[in-house]
Amino acid sequence: MKKVVLMLSIFSLSFAQENLQELRRQLEEQRKLIRELEKKIQTLEKAQTKREEDRAKPAPADRSIQLRARFEDRLKAYQVSPFKQTALLPDISFILDFSLVGRNRKDQEFHELVIPRLWHRHEEEHGHALLNDRRGFNLNYGELFLYAPVDPYFDLYATIPFSDHGAEVEEAYAVTRGLPGGFQIKVGKFRSSFGRLNPQHPHAWDFATQPLPNKVFLGDHGLVEKGVGINWLAPTPFYLLLGAEVLQGENDQSFGYRGFTIEDNNTHNTFSLEDKPVPNLYLGFVKTSFDLGNLTVLTGFSYAQGKHRHAHGDHGLDAKTRLYGFDLTARYHIDSFRYLALQGEYMFRDQDGTRYGFNNAGALVTRPVERKQAGFYAQLVGRFHKQWKAGIRYELINKNSVRVGGNRVATPSNLPAYYAMLEYSPTEFSRIRLQVGENRAFYEAHGGRFERKPVKEVILQFNFAIGAHGAHPF
Repeated sequence: MKKVVLMLSIFSLSFAQENLQELRRQLEEQRKLIRELEKKIQTLEKAQTKREEDRAKPAPADRSIQLRARFEDRLKAYQVSPFKQTALLPDISFILDFSLVGRNRKDQEFHELVIPRLWHRHEEEHGHALLNDRRGFNLNYGELFLYAPVDPYFDLYATIPFSDHGAEVEEAYAVTRGLPGGFQIKVGKFRSSFGRLNPQHPHAWDFATQPLPNKVFLGDHGLVEKGVGINWLAPTPFYLLLGAEVLQGENDQSFGYRGFTIEDNNTHNTFSLEDKPVPNLYLGFVKTSFDLGNLTVLTGFSYAQGKHRHAHGDHGLDAKTRLYGFDLTARYHIDSFRYLALQGEYMFRDQDGTRYGFNNAGALVTRPVERKQAGFYAQLVGRFHKQWKAGIRYELINKNSVRVGGNRVATPSNLPAYYAMLEYSPTEFSRIRLQVGENRAFYEAHGGRFERKPVKEVILQFNFAIGAHGAHPF
């Protein structure tokens, strides 16, 4: 009996010692786990603190820091696998714009309409796609957009629209990264920063058509030029951007530099002028923005100056153009997605030069010409639901003064147009827009007389986007 009790005591003591060792092992593992968790917490806290500090710092206007980091990431991937092409692939997106148009004018009649002394369809534009140009279905454009950092010093952008008429390079330009002092330089072919609407691509517009002032002063395709531009972001507590551009000046509507030859219909006498020297267009602008509570205001002033040389039929014009522009956008934010936005632009064009033509005997006649023309648009757009927004727009050419040889030419003024639209966006990548309106600025030409031909139209627009495409500026 004593032997049994002794054996049980020894067994119990051995078991207790093993259990104690197991508990010590488990405790050490728990302590190790706690130390690892504490290290992870410290790492996360440091990362969070750094993000908060970075967020508190003002973002550079040209996004140079973010873009430099992006380029360095791609360079590292290339160094690891130099034969892997995907490491240096650019961001690529494709945007399709398609529309169904109903109009009270047949296509042939619509294409022959003019805005007296202001706009007519140029023959050279027939080879390019114009938005909503014909009744029925229109493939307005398929836009290919490319972007990539070139190196630590430059970014490259390209926009190539496709249509039934072919493809063209609308924009292809390089932008500097991280220049000191808030400066940025752009070289290539790009949409000029004149005004509010011209720098935007059509798919960023709130309406399916461009306003009358942009159409008559900048042309159907806008002011898209080859040249160089420089911007300076001032070190002020509010947004203040100043810029200047030196451009080729190929815009036929206000700044064409190319020479011309005119011919008298009766005697077939001709007269020619050579091309103007280039660059031909000089432009400057200042833009500022500030917040008043939930209200954000963006405004700017633009000025462009260049020579204008253009011919139509048996007469031609050689003039100097000064174009002034003022724009204002005010957006009141109701909440994270609902807002009410008022946007408008005013443009004034001052031209003076020489008009060339022929008299009844076929002799060349030159007369001084003065043009003072102006117009504006104002639109009110509201997003009342995450997927819905609606708007109205009023346009007016309120000044159309033309003098030839000191005598005023009879020209119609107060030329209005008005539109309303309703837009549904299932996601940020697709949009369906219904637009209705009437343009009362169009006329039919009968020799020297003009007869008003109002154009009523209904446009159902579809816009789709795929791929990597940066957010549009405010």
